[in-house]
Amino acid sequence: MSDFETIRFEQQGAVGWITLQRPDRYNAFDQTMCTELSGLWRTLRSDDSVHCVVLTGAGDKAFCTGIDRDFIPSEGGVEYDFSPFTYDDPGKLLGPRSNGFWKPVIGAINGMACGGAFYLLGELDFLIAADHATFFDPHLTYGMPAVFEPLTMMRRMPFGELMRMTLLGNHERLSASRALEIGLVSEVVPGPELTAAATWAAEAIASQPLGATVATVRALWAARELAPRQAEELGAVLLNLGMTPETLAEGQEVFNSGRRITPRTR
Repeated sequence: MSDFETIRFEQQGAVGWITLQRPDRYNAFDQTMCTELSGLWRTLRSDDSVHCVVLTGAGDKAFCTGIDRDFIPSEGGVEYDFSPFTYDDPGKLLGPRSNGFWKPVIGAINGMACGGAFYLLGELDFLIAADHATFFDPHLTYGMPAVFEPLTMMRRMPFGELMRMTLLGNHERLSASRALEIGLVSEVVPGPELTAAATWAAEAIASQPLGATVATVRALWAARELAPRQAEELGAVLLNLGMTPETLAEGQEVFNSGRRITPRTR
């Protein structure tokens, strides 16, 4: 998994780090990145040595600034067969959930996150941001309807905040501190501390039984889209799948060892 052009993958213990590796283009995505990310998510699904993933961007200027404008069909010579009944959205290849990856994924947001970056943010479990990170959606400023990206972010942001960010385009950026206030991110840290903060959270998650963790992630995401009764019925299935004798034994070993976790208060 080292022969990538646009991303970098590193494994540290049970934590995988995926870095968007196009800093000269502010980590904007093109067809190669879409293909490489999709393939990596699908490969990691069956790699039980990876319990949790952190997704970030190279450099300190941008996490991801959406689609590379050279990748836009009208500007870059990329040809698509458009139909009034279908739309092949390249951004749908980017996110972990769209690729059936249900292990926890933390976003380490190290700068600008805008436009098509929301395909990624909308499918991550929680976000930790550097204090200089910003969030905005430039679609309307450039004459493009903002549709799929804000629809994805509906699950992460209050409606009024999302509508304001979408309608103001390039005229306003959401700061990391404001993103924390509205619940878009769960923590804001100084830029030099971002890697350490994401590492701490990822290693804590990865230390717990994988099967139980994946079942939990799957159940909570399903609950966002299903009716309550449907979510409960699926939850029972996922509970049985995730609570195996092996995971229970692993948890009991931790309990019996006498080693007590000293929790951090956030």
